[in-house]
Amino acid sequence: MVDVRVSFWRDDRGVSLSEGLITIPIVLLIFSAFVEFGYAMSQWNQTVKALQYGARLATVSDPLVPAADFADAFPTDADDPLNNGRAAPNDSTISITCGPARANCNAAALSRVVEGSVAGCGAGDPRPGICDLNWRITQDNVVITYQRSGLGYWGRPDGPVLTMRLEVRNITFDLPILSALLGLDDIVIPAHPVTITTEDLKTCSTC
Repeated sequence: MVDVRVSFWRDDRGVSLSEGLITIPIVLLIFSAFVEFGYAMSQWNQTVKALQYGARLATVSDPLVPAADFADAFPTDADDPLNNGRAAPNDSTISITCGPARANCNAAALSRVVEGSVAGCGAGDPRPGICDLNWRITQDNVVITYQRSGLGYWGRPDGPVLTMRLEVRNITFDLPILSALLGLDDIVIPAHPVTITTEDLKTCSTC
């Protein structure tokens, strides 16, 4: 009598290869996620720093809205001349906005804040703009709002003292690996509004 025993279950050749085929893609995906997370944090920080710089620049530049609209929203003199010299109203509902997508914007002033003293984003600009710190921020992505702050006084020779808020819109994280593998290409960077009190809203003619 011939004793035939089937012992396929004892044959473990190729098990390590099978395990590797399963785990290596997972490990690579996790490693890629860590790398891209660091890259995303770099983009986040770069955006914040660019907006902080842009807000500071905008506070000492010509208003980023048309001059006529700015004068209508924030007249220099009080309706009653006897009120000149008195505190300006503290009414934040009085505001005017430039953007998004350049809506109601002074083209030259917006270009100077976003692109710098030389049109376009690139090295060698003597007075850089926002996009020189973060090339992904364009004029279409910037929104600037001016509001009454209650500071300053009627008749102030250098114009009203306002609260200005600058923020970014519609910029997504650049995640090349995870976008290709998981389709994560539409995660929007937060607006990161930067609020600052304006100074004399006049562009330096020699800058």
